[in-house]
Amino acid sequence: MENSISLKSQFKKYVVPSVAAMWVFSLYSMVDGIFVSKGVGSDALAAVNISTPYINMLFAISILFATGASTVVAIKLGSSENKKANEYFTLNLVVMVILAAIIMLVSLLNLDKIAVFLGATNSTMVYVKEYVGTIMLFTLFYLASYYLEVLIKSDGYPHLATIGVIISAITNIVLDYIFVIKLGYGVKGAAVATGIARVFSFSFFFIHFLRKRGKLKFTKFHFDFSVVKKVLFIGIPDSTTELSVAVVILIFNQSILRVIGENALVSYSVVCYINTLVLTTMMGISQGIQPICSYYYGKKDKDSVLSILKMGMKTIRISSIVSFLIVFVFAKQLVLLFLNNVDEGLFNYTVNVLRLFSPAFLIMGYNVITSGFCVAVDMPVQAGIVSLGRGVVVITITLIVMILIFGGFGIWIATLVSELIVLIISKNVLKKSKESLEYEYSEAV
Repeated sequence: MENSISLKSQFKKYVVPSVAAMWVFSLYSMVDGIFVSKGVGSDALAAVNISTPYINMLFAISILFATGASTVVAIKLGSSENKKANEYFTLNLVVMVILAAIIMLVSLLNLDKIAVFLGATNSTMVYVKEYVGTIMLFTLFYLASYYLEVLIKSDGYPHLATIGVIISAITNIVLDYIFVIKLGYGVKGAAVATGIARVFSFSFFFIHFLRKRGKLKFTKFHFDFSVVKKVLFIGIPDSTTELSVAVVILIFNQSILRVIGENALVSYSVVCYINTLVLTTMMGISQGIQPICSYYYGKKDKDSVLSILKMGMKTIRISSIVSFLIVFVFAKQLVLLFLNNVDEGLFNYTVNVLRLFSPAFLIMGYNVITSGFCVAVDMPVQAGIVSLGRGVVVITITLIVMILIFGGFGIWIATLVSELIVLIISKNVLKKSKESLEYEYSEAV
Protein backbone atom coordinates (compact mmCIF):
# COMPACT_ATOMS: atom_id res chain seq x y z
CA MET A 1 0.00 0.00 0.00
CA GLU A 2 2.07 2.92 -1.28
CA ASN A 3 1.39 6.62 -0.75
CA SER A 4 1.81 7.22 -4.48
CA ILE A 5 -1.42 5.32 -5.05
CA SER A 6 -4.40 7.61 -4.62
CA LEU A 7 -6.82 6.91 -1.78
CA LYS A 8 -9.60 6.43 -4.30
CA SER A 9 -7.60 3.78 -6.14
CA GLN A 10 -6.82 2.01 -2.89
CA PHE A 11 -10.48 2.19 -1.92
CA LYS A 12 -11.57 0.51 -5.16
CA LYS A 13 -8.72 -2.01 -4.94
CA TYR A 14 -9.87 -3.27 -1.56
CA VAL A 15 -13.63 -2.66 -1.47
CA VAL A 16 -14.56 -4.22 -4.82
CA PRO A 17 -12.92 -7.60 -4.06
CA SER A 18 -14.32 -7.53 -0.54
CA VAL A 19 -17.89 -7.00 -1.77
CA ALA A 20 -17.40 -9.67 -4.44
CA ALA A 21 -16.15 -12.11 -1.81
CA MET A 22 -19.13 -11.44 0.46
CA TRP A 23 -21.54 -11.86 -2.46
CA VAL A 24 -20.02 -15.22 -3.19
CA PHE A 25 -20.48 -16.26 0.43
CA SER A 26 -24.15 -15.31 0.40
CA LEU A 27 -24.56 -17.01 -2.97
CA TYR A 28 -23.31 -20.29 -1.50
CA SER A 29 -26.46 -20.66 0.60
CA MET A 30 -28.67 -18.95 -1.97
CA VAL A 31 -27.63 -21.32 -4.76
CA ASP A 32 -28.18 -24.28 -2.45
CA GLY A 33 -31.65 -22.93 -1.68
CA ILE A 34 -32.53 -22.44 -5.34
CA PHE A 35 -31.39 -25.91 -6.39
CA VAL A 36 -32.99 -27.83 -3.51
CA SER A 37 -36.24 -25.92 -4.03
CA LYS A 38 -36.31 -26.84 -7.71
CA GLY A 39 -34.90 -30.35 -7.24
CA VAL A 40 -36.57 -31.45 -3.99
CA GLY A 41 -39.34 -29.05 -2.92
CA SER A 42 -40.40 -26.24 -0.61
CA ASP A 43 -39.81 -28.30 2.56
CA ALA A 44 -36.19 -28.74 1.51
CA LEU A 45 -35.93 -24.98 0.92
CA ALA A 46 -37.23 -24.34 4.42
CA ALA A 47 -34.75 -26.93 5.79
CA VAL A 48 -31.77 -25.18 4.22
CA ASN A 49 -32.95 -21.91 5.78
CA ILE A 50 -33.42 -23.61 9.17
CA SER A 51 -29.83 -24.89 8.83
CA THR A 52 -28.46 -21.44 7.99
CA PRO A 53 -27.79 -20.33 11.61
CA TYR A 54 -25.26 -23.15 12.00
CA ILE A 55 -23.41 -22.00 8.88
CA ASN A 56 -23.61 -18.39 10.06
CA MET A 57 -22.06 -19.51 13.35
CA LEU A 58 -19.10 -21.06 11.50
CA PHE A 59 -18.68 -17.95 9.40
CA ALA A 60 -18.93 -15.72 12.48
CA ILE A 61 -16.06 -17.61 14.11
CA SER A 62 -14.02 -17.19 10.94
CA ILE A 63 -14.77 -13.46 10.90
CA LEU A 64 -13.83 -13.27 14.58
CA PHE A 65 -10.29 -14.38 13.79
CA ALA A 66 -10.01 -12.90 10.29
CA THR A 67 -11.12 -9.36 11.12
CA GLY A 68 -9.13 -9.21 14.34
CA ALA A 69 -5.97 -10.68 12.80
CA SER A 70 -6.31 -8.49 9.71
CA THR A 71 -6.49 -5.35 11.85
CA VAL A 72 -3.54 -6.32 14.05
CA VAL A 73 -1.44 -7.50 11.09
CA ALA A 74 -2.24 -4.42 8.99
CA ILE A 75 -1.24 -2.11 11.86
CA LYS A 76 2.05 -4.00 12.25
CA LEU A 77 2.72 -3.82 8.51
CA GLY A 78 1.90 -0.11 8.55
CA SER A 79 4.50 0.43 11.28
CA SER A 80 7.06 -1.77 9.40
CA GLU A 81 7.02 -4.60 11.98
CA ASN A 82 6.84 -7.38 9.38
CA LYS A 83 8.25 -10.12 11.64
CA LYS A 84 5.54 -9.55 14.24
CA ALA A 85 2.90 -9.43 11.50
CA ASN A 86 3.95 -12.89 10.25
CA GLU A 87 3.98 -14.35 13.75
CA TYR A 88 0.48 -13.03 14.50
CA PHE A 89 -0.80 -14.27 11.13
CA THR A 90 0.48 -17.81 11.72
CA LEU A 91 -0.44 -17.98 15.40
CA ASN A 92 -4.09 -17.15 14.84
CA LEU A 93 -4.44 -19.56 11.92
CA VAL A 94 -3.13 -22.43 14.08
CA VAL A 95 -5.47 -21.53 16.96
CA MET A 96 -8.43 -21.40 14.56
CA VAL A 97 -7.58 -24.79 13.03
CA ILE A 98 -7.52 -26.40 16.50
CA LEU A 99 -10.85 -24.75 17.31
CA ALA A 100 -12.33 -26.01 14.01
CA ALA A 101 -11.44 -29.61 14.90
CA ILE A 102 -13.13 -29.26 18.30
CA ILE A 103 -16.28 -27.71 16.79
CA MET A 104 -16.57 -30.46 14.18
CA LEU A 105 -16.23 -33.26 16.73
CA VAL A 106 -18.69 -31.77 19.23
CA SER A 107 -21.21 -30.97 16.47
CA LEU A 108 -21.17 -34.45 14.95
CA LEU A 109 -21.73 -36.01 18.38
CA ASN A 110 -24.75 -33.76 18.96
CA LEU A 111 -26.34 -33.65 15.51
CA ASP A 112 -29.87 -34.54 16.68
CA LYS A 113 -29.83 -31.94 19.44
CA ILE A 114 -28.51 -29.28 17.07
CA ALA A 115 -31.24 -30.01 14.51
CA VAL A 116 -33.93 -29.65 17.18
CA PHE A 117 -32.33 -26.45 18.49
CA LEU A 118 -32.27 -24.98 14.99
CA GLY A 119 -36.03 -25.48 14.81
CA ALA A 120 -36.42 -28.51 12.56
CA THR A 121 -40.06 -29.64 12.30
CA ASN A 122 -41.40 -33.12 11.53
CA SER A 123 -41.48 -32.33 7.81
CA THR A 124 -37.95 -30.87 7.71
CA MET A 125 -36.01 -32.90 10.32
CA VAL A 126 -34.47 -35.39 7.87
CA TYR A 127 -33.43 -32.62 5.48
CA VAL A 128 -31.91 -30.50 8.25
CA LYS A 129 -29.86 -33.41 9.62
CA GLU A 130 -28.62 -34.33 6.14
CA TYR A 131 -27.60 -30.77 5.31
CA VAL A 132 -26.03 -29.71 8.62
CA GLY A 133 -24.43 -33.11 9.24
CA THR A 134 -22.63 -32.90 5.89
CA ILE A 135 -21.55 -29.29 6.38
CA MET A 136 -19.98 -30.24 9.72
CA LEU A 137 -17.44 -32.42 7.92
CA PHE A 138 -16.06 -29.32 6.18
CA THR A 139 -15.77 -27.12 9.30
CA LEU A 140 -12.01 -26.59 8.94
CA PHE A 141 -12.36 -25.33 5.38
CA TYR A 142 -15.29 -23.07 6.26
CA LEU A 143 -13.23 -21.32 8.93
CA ALA A 144 -9.78 -21.29 7.36
CA SER A 145 -10.76 -20.32 3.80
CA TYR A 146 -12.29 -17.00 4.84
CA TYR A 147 -9.43 -16.28 7.25
CA LEU A 148 -6.87 -16.67 4.45
CA GLU A 149 -9.09 -14.72 2.06
CA VAL A 150 -9.14 -11.68 4.36
CA LEU A 151 -5.43 -11.91 5.19
CA ILE A 152 -4.49 -12.15 1.52
CA LYS A 153 -5.99 -8.67 1.15
CA SER A 154 -3.92 -7.37 4.05
CA ASP A 155 -0.92 -8.87 2.24
CA GLY A 156 -1.64 -6.56 -0.71
CA TYR A 157 -3.29 -9.06 -3.08
CA PRO A 158 -7.02 -8.30 -3.01
CA HIS A 159 -7.41 -9.41 -6.63
CA LEU A 160 -6.40 -12.95 -5.60
CA ALA A 161 -9.21 -12.92 -3.04
CA THR A 162 -11.65 -12.20 -5.87
CA ILE A 163 -10.21 -14.93 -8.09
CA GLY A 164 -10.32 -17.45 -5.26
CA VAL A 165 -13.95 -16.85 -4.38
CA ILE A 166 -15.03 -16.83 -8.03
CA ILE A 167 -13.41 -20.24 -8.53
CA SER A 168 -15.21 -21.45 -5.43
CA ALA A 169 -18.55 -20.01 -6.52
CA ILE A 170 -18.41 -21.58 -9.97
CA THR A 171 -17.47 -24.92 -8.39
CA ASN A 172 -20.45 -24.69 -6.03
CA ILE A 173 -22.94 -23.90 -8.79
CA VAL A 174 -21.70 -26.65 -11.12
CA LEU A 175 -21.60 -29.28 -8.38
CA ASP A 176 -25.04 -28.24 -7.08
CA TYR A 177 -26.46 -28.82 -10.55
CA ILE A 178 -24.72 -32.21 -10.86
CA PHE A 179 -25.41 -33.51 -7.34
CA VAL A 180 -28.94 -32.14 -6.79
CA ILE A 181 -30.54 -32.02 -10.24
CA LYS A 182 -28.71 -34.64 -12.29
CA LEU A 183 -27.84 -37.26 -9.64
CA GLY A 184 -30.74 -36.57 -7.28
CA TYR A 185 -28.68 -36.46 -4.09
CA GLY A 186 -31.02 -33.85 -2.58
CA VAL A 187 -29.97 -31.57 0.27
CA LYS A 188 -26.98 -33.77 1.11
CA GLY A 189 -25.70 -33.23 -2.43
CA ALA A 190 -26.08 -29.46 -2.03
CA ALA A 191 -24.10 -29.54 1.21
CA VAL A 192 -21.32 -31.64 -0.36
CA ALA A 193 -21.13 -29.20 -3.28
CA THR A 194 -20.75 -26.27 -0.90
CA GLY A 195 -18.14 -28.09 1.18
CA ILE A 196 -16.01 -29.01 -1.84
CA ALA A 197 -16.19 -25.41 -3.03
CA ARG A 198 -14.77 -24.33 0.36
CA VAL A 199 -11.92 -26.84 -0.04
CA PHE A 200 -11.09 -25.28 -3.41
CA SER A 201 -10.99 -21.72 -2.07
CA PHE A 202 -8.88 -22.76 0.94
CA SER A 203 -6.37 -24.52 -1.32
CA PHE A 204 -6.08 -21.51 -3.63
CA PHE A 205 -5.32 -19.09 -0.79
CA PHE A 206 -3.06 -21.52 1.08
CA ILE A 207 -0.84 -21.97 -2.00
CA HIS A 208 -0.34 -18.18 -2.18
CA PHE A 209 1.16 -18.04 1.30
CA LEU A 210 3.32 -21.12 0.66
CA ARG A 211 4.87 -19.30 -2.33
CA LYS A 212 5.87 -16.37 -0.08
CA ARG A 213 5.03 -13.81 -2.77
CA GLY A 214 4.04 -11.01 -0.39
CA LYS A 215 5.04 -9.75 3.03
CA LEU A 216 2.99 -12.33 4.91
CA LYS A 217 4.17 -15.92 5.22
CA PHE A 218 3.91 -18.83 7.62
CA THR A 219 6.60 -18.67 10.28
CA LYS A 220 7.59 -20.02 13.68
CA PHE A 221 5.90 -18.34 16.61
CA HIS A 222 5.68 -18.38 20.37
CA PHE A 223 2.18 -18.83 21.71
CA ASP A 224 1.08 -15.51 23.14
CA PHE A 225 -2.42 -15.55 24.60
CA SER A 226 -2.44 -11.75 24.84
CA VAL A 227 -2.19 -11.55 21.03
CA VAL A 228 -5.03 -14.03 20.53
CA LYS A 229 -7.08 -12.18 23.13
CA LYS A 230 -6.52 -8.85 21.34
CA VAL A 231 -7.45 -10.38 17.98
CA LEU A 232 -10.66 -11.86 19.40
CA PHE A 233 -11.53 -8.61 21.16
CA ILE A 234 -11.13 -6.62 17.94
CA GLY A 235 -13.01 -9.22 15.90
CA ILE A 236 -16.04 -9.43 18.20
CA PRO A 237 -18.06 -6.56 16.62
CA ASP A 238 -17.86 -7.87 13.03
CA SER A 239 -18.30 -11.43 14.22
CA THR A 240 -21.37 -10.35 16.18
CA THR A 241 -22.81 -8.79 13.03
CA GLU A 242 -22.63 -12.17 11.31
CA LEU A 243 -23.65 -14.15 14.38
CA SER A 244 -26.63 -11.87 14.75
CA VAL A 245 -27.91 -13.21 11.44
CA ALA A 246 -27.98 -16.68 13.00
CA VAL A 247 -29.65 -15.46 16.17
CA VAL A 248 -32.23 -13.43 14.28
CA ILE A 249 -33.09 -16.34 11.96
CA LEU A 250 -33.57 -18.61 14.97
CA ILE A 251 -35.79 -16.11 16.75
CA PHE A 252 -37.78 -15.27 13.63
CA ASN A 253 -38.28 -18.95 12.74
CA GLN A 254 -39.70 -19.68 16.18
CA SER A 255 -41.88 -16.56 16.11
CA ILE A 256 -43.25 -17.42 12.68
CA LEU A 257 -44.09 -20.98 13.74
CA ARG A 258 -46.01 -19.74 16.79
CA VAL A 259 -47.71 -16.64 15.35
CA ILE A 260 -48.28 -17.35 11.64
CA GLY A 261 -47.65 -21.03 10.87
CA GLU A 262 -45.17 -23.42 9.21
CA ASN A 263 -45.97 -22.38 5.63
CA ALA A 264 -44.67 -18.87 6.36
CA LEU A 265 -41.22 -20.41 6.99
CA VAL A 266 -40.91 -20.82 3.24
CA SER A 267 -41.64 -17.11 2.73
CA TYR A 268 -39.14 -16.19 5.43
CA SER A 269 -36.54 -18.41 3.72
CA VAL A 270 -36.79 -16.25 0.61
CA VAL A 271 -36.65 -13.03 2.66
CA CYS A 272 -33.55 -14.37 4.45
CA TYR A 273 -31.69 -15.11 1.23
CA ILE A 274 -32.34 -11.63 -0.15
CA ASN A 275 -31.55 -9.99 3.18
CA THR A 276 -28.28 -11.93 3.44
CA LEU A 277 -27.20 -10.76 -0.02
CA VAL A 278 -27.88 -7.12 0.86
CA LEU A 279 -26.33 -7.36 4.33
CA THR A 280 -23.18 -9.04 3.02
CA THR A 281 -22.88 -6.25 0.45
CA MET A 282 -22.77 -3.74 3.30
CA MET A 283 -20.37 -5.94 5.25
CA GLY A 284 -18.16 -6.24 2.17
CA ILE A 285 -17.88 -2.45 1.92
CA SER A 286 -17.21 -2.20 5.64
CA GLN A 287 -14.57 -4.93 5.65
CA GLY A 288 -13.03 -3.52 2.46
CA ILE A 289 -12.17 -0.20 4.11
CA GLN A 290 -10.89 -1.79 7.31
CA PRO A 291 -7.36 -2.80 6.21
CA ILE A 292 -6.80 0.62 4.59
CA CYS A 293 -8.08 2.51 7.62
CA SER A 294 -6.01 0.29 9.92
CA TYR A 295 -2.92 0.85 7.77
CA TYR A 296 -3.19 4.65 7.87
CA TYR A 297 -4.20 4.50 11.52
CA GLY A 298 -0.90 2.69 12.15
CA LYS A 299 0.90 5.44 10.20
CA LYS A 300 -0.98 8.07 12.25
CA ASP A 301 -2.44 9.62 9.08
CA LYS A 302 -5.80 10.89 10.37
CA ASP A 303 -6.81 12.68 7.16
CA SER A 304 -6.46 9.52 5.07
CA VAL A 305 -8.43 7.50 7.64
CA LEU A 306 -11.34 9.95 7.55
CA SER A 307 -11.22 10.23 3.74
CA ILE A 308 -11.56 6.48 3.37
CA LEU A 309 -14.49 6.54 5.81
CA LYS A 310 -16.20 9.26 3.75
CA MET A 311 -15.83 7.19 0.56
CA GLY A 312 -17.22 4.17 2.37
CA MET A 313 -20.24 6.10 3.59
CA LYS A 314 -20.99 7.38 0.10
CA THR A 315 -20.76 3.86 -1.32
CA ILE A 316 -23.02 2.53 1.42
CA ARG A 317 -25.60 5.22 0.71
CA ILE A 318 -25.73 4.43 -3.03
CA SER A 319 -25.79 0.66 -2.43
CA SER A 320 -28.63 1.00 0.08
CA ILE A 321 -30.87 2.92 -2.31
CA VAL A 322 -30.13 0.58 -5.23
CA SER A 323 -30.76 -2.52 -3.09
CA PHE A 324 -34.11 -1.22 -1.86
CA LEU A 325 -35.30 -0.24 -5.35
CA ILE A 326 -34.28 -3.55 -6.92
CA VAL A 327 -35.98 -5.64 -4.23
CA PHE A 328 -39.15 -3.53 -4.10
CA VAL A 329 -39.61 -3.23 -7.87
CA PHE A 330 -38.52 -6.75 -8.84
CA ALA A 331 -39.91 -8.64 -5.85
CA LYS A 332 -41.92 -11.05 -8.02
CA GLN A 333 -38.93 -11.95 -10.18
CA LEU A 334 -36.76 -12.52 -7.09
CA VAL A 335 -39.35 -14.78 -5.48
CA LEU A 336 -39.63 -16.76 -8.74
CA LEU A 337 -35.98 -17.76 -8.31
CA PHE A 338 -37.05 -19.86 -5.33
CA LEU A 339 -40.76 -20.58 -5.74
CA ASN A 340 -43.00 -21.30 -8.69
CA ASN A 341 -46.39 -19.61 -8.73
CA VAL A 342 -48.38 -22.87 -8.77
CA ASP A 343 -49.29 -22.17 -5.14
CA GLU A 344 -50.53 -18.67 -5.89
CA GLY A 345 -51.39 -17.85 -2.27
CA LEU A 346 -47.89 -18.68 -0.97
CA PHE A 347 -46.24 -16.92 -3.90
CA ASN A 348 -48.19 -13.66 -3.48
CA TYR A 349 -47.75 -13.71 0.30
CA THR A 350 -43.97 -14.07 -0.12
CA VAL A 351 -43.85 -11.17 -2.59
CA ASN A 352 -45.81 -8.94 -0.18
CA VAL A 353 -43.68 -9.71 2.89
CA LEU A 354 -40.47 -9.21 0.90
CA ARG A 355 -41.65 -5.72 -0.03
CA LEU A 356 -42.64 -5.02 3.58
CA PHE A 357 -39.16 -6.02 4.71
CA SER A 358 -37.21 -4.11 2.03
CA PRO A 359 -37.17 -0.55 3.54
CA ALA A 360 -34.74 -1.89 6.19
CA PHE A 361 -32.13 -2.06 3.40
CA LEU A 362 -32.04 1.75 3.32
CA ILE A 363 -30.64 1.92 6.86
CA MET A 364 -28.69 -1.21 7.82
CA GLY A 365 -25.58 -0.28 5.80
CA TYR A 366 -24.90 2.84 7.88
CA ASN A 367 -24.99 0.81 11.07
CA VAL A 368 -22.71 -1.90 9.66
CA ILE A 369 -20.04 0.49 8.40
CA THR A 370 -20.05 2.46 11.66
CA SER A 371 -19.22 -0.71 13.55
CA GLY A 372 -16.60 -1.70 10.97
CA PHE A 373 -14.86 1.67 11.08
CA CYS A 374 -14.58 1.53 14.86
CA VAL A 375 -12.96 -1.90 14.54
CA ALA A 376 -10.45 -0.58 11.99
CA VAL A 377 -9.23 2.21 14.29
CA ASP A 378 -8.96 -0.10 17.31
CA MET A 379 -12.15 1.02 19.08
CA PRO A 380 -13.84 -2.36 19.62
CA VAL A 381 -16.00 -1.20 22.52
CA GLN A 382 -17.73 1.41 20.38
CA ALA A 383 -18.05 -1.10 17.55
CA GLY A 384 -19.55 -3.64 19.92
CA ILE A 385 -22.22 -1.21 21.09
CA VAL A 386 -23.50 -0.88 17.53
CA SER A 387 -23.11 -4.49 16.39
CA LEU A 388 -24.61 -6.00 19.54
CA GLY A 389 -27.40 -3.44 19.41
CA ARG A 390 -28.47 -4.14 15.84
CA GLY A 391 -27.55 -7.80 15.92
CA VAL A 392 -29.13 -9.11 19.07
CA VAL A 393 -30.46 -6.76 21.72
CA VAL A 394 -32.54 -4.18 19.84
CA ILE A 395 -33.89 -6.58 17.19
CA THR A 396 -35.02 -9.09 19.82
CA ILE A 397 -36.83 -6.49 21.91
CA THR A 398 -38.30 -4.86 18.80
CA LEU A 399 -39.57 -8.18 17.44
CA ILE A 400 -41.36 -8.98 20.71
CA VAL A 401 -42.95 -5.53 20.86
CA MET A 402 -43.99 -5.55 17.19
CA ILE A 403 -45.64 -8.97 17.55
CA LEU A 404 -47.52 -7.83 20.66
CA ILE A 405 -48.81 -4.74 18.83
CA PHE A 406 -49.29 -5.94 15.24
CA GLY A 407 -49.27 -9.75 15.40
CA GLY A 408 -47.86 -11.51 12.32
CA PHE A 409 -47.54 -8.23 10.43
CA GLY A 410 -45.13 -7.02 13.11
CA ILE A 411 -42.65 -9.78 12.28
CA TRP A 412 -42.03 -8.35 8.82
CA ILE A 413 -41.50 -4.71 9.95
CA ALA A 414 -39.49 -5.47 13.11
CA THR A 415 -36.12 -5.28 11.29
CA LEU A 416 -36.90 -1.82 9.89
CA VAL A 417 -37.90 -0.47 13.31
CA SER A 418 -34.82 -2.04 14.90
CA GLU A 419 -32.42 -0.55 12.33
CA LEU A 420 -33.97 2.90 12.84
CA ILE A 421 -33.38 2.70 16.59
CA VAL A 422 -29.78 1.55 16.10
CA LEU A 423 -29.23 4.33 13.56
CA ILE A 424 -29.65 6.88 16.36
CA ILE A 425 -27.04 5.01 18.42
CA SER A 426 -24.68 4.72 15.42
CA LYS A 427 -24.70 8.43 14.68
CA ASN A 428 -23.74 9.20 18.27
CA VAL A 429 -21.03 6.49 18.35
CA LEU A 430 -19.49 7.64 15.06
CA LYS A 431 -19.40 11.26 16.23
CA LYS A 432 -17.62 10.31 19.46
CA SER A 433 -15.22 8.00 17.60
CA LYS A 434 -14.14 10.83 15.31
CA GLU A 435 -13.65 13.11 18.31
CA SER A 436 -11.57 10.42 20.01
CA LEU A 437 -9.46 10.07 16.87
CA GLU A 438 -8.85 13.82 16.74
CA TYR A 439 -7.84 13.86 20.41
CA GLU A 440 -5.52 10.85 20.03
CA TYR A 441 -3.59 12.40 17.19
CA SER A 442 -3.39 15.82 18.82
CA GLU A 443 -1.91 14.14 21.92
CA ALA A 444 0.62 12.27 19.75
CA VAL A 445 1.77 15.55 18.21
